[in-house]
Amino acid sequence: MNNPLGVAVSFVLGLIVGSFGNVCIHRLPQGESVVIPGSRCPNCRTAIKAYDNIPVLSFLLLKGQCRSCGHRISWQYPVVELLTGSLFAVTVLRFGLTWHTGILWAFVAALVIVTFIDLEHQIVPDVITLPGIAIGLTWSVLAWFLIRGDGIPAAFSPPTPLEALAGTLVGGGILYLVAVLSRGGMGGGDIKLTAMVGALLGWRAALLTIFLGTLTGSVIALFLLASGRKGRKDPMPFGPFLALGAILALYWGDDLIAGYVRLVRWRL
Repeated sequence: MNNPLGVAVSFVLGLIVGSFGNVCIHRLPQGESVVIPGSRCPNCRTAIKAYDNIPVLSFLLLKGQCRSCGHRISWQYPVVELLTGSLFAVTVLRFGLTWHTGILWAFVAALVIVTFIDLEHQIVPDVITLPGIAIGLTWSVLAWFLIRGDGIPAAFSPPTPLEALAGTLVGGGILYLVAVLSRGGMGGGDIKLTAMVGALLGWRAALLTIFLGTLTGSVIALFLLASGRKGRKDPMPFGPFLALGAILALYWGDDLIAGYVRLVRWRL
């Protein structure tokens, strides 16, 4: 189901999930509950009313300011909401609306949360990646044994249990090897993030994620170094680039791999 109404509903749901994602981005690095207390202004700590907490719309109506104290609200809030909403809609456009959709929505929402946490704090929380690995492995078993071949859209099939396990080991193992060889140049959070990608999408997607993440990360790093915005010793989070690679692998992984194979064959 990828009719306009289904896509629109998916987008709105993504906005709502993105609003909760902002809570996770703000609170998880602090070790705080993402449920209690309710949303509050980070400056005056005033509880935010429900009508001031509508994704994107409230930000526009309030002109990006807290109603109580006038403190400027970060543009991160609507950006996260719009990004999550867009990814939810693209997921339905790409794969349709099936029993897989909820898992894929959770996956892309987790990638958005990880991206913004890593950008600000240079960490990838275990509370996201470890459950993600467990969910991916469990999902592959359920798909294989319970509903194999029933209602699975041609555009997407979850990995088999063996592929999910291989993806976990390959995705995490490669970056673990990089961490060992670079003596700490790779964080443990990045290792678990690629393991999560492998568990949910399989070993091919894990390899593609690492390749695309390294490629885009290298290009951005060279640009920042050349422009003087970063120094050689300045830390640069890798999680956002892995998240971008994972999203590309999810939506267009097969096409990218097929295109690469055709290119190699042509050059040979």
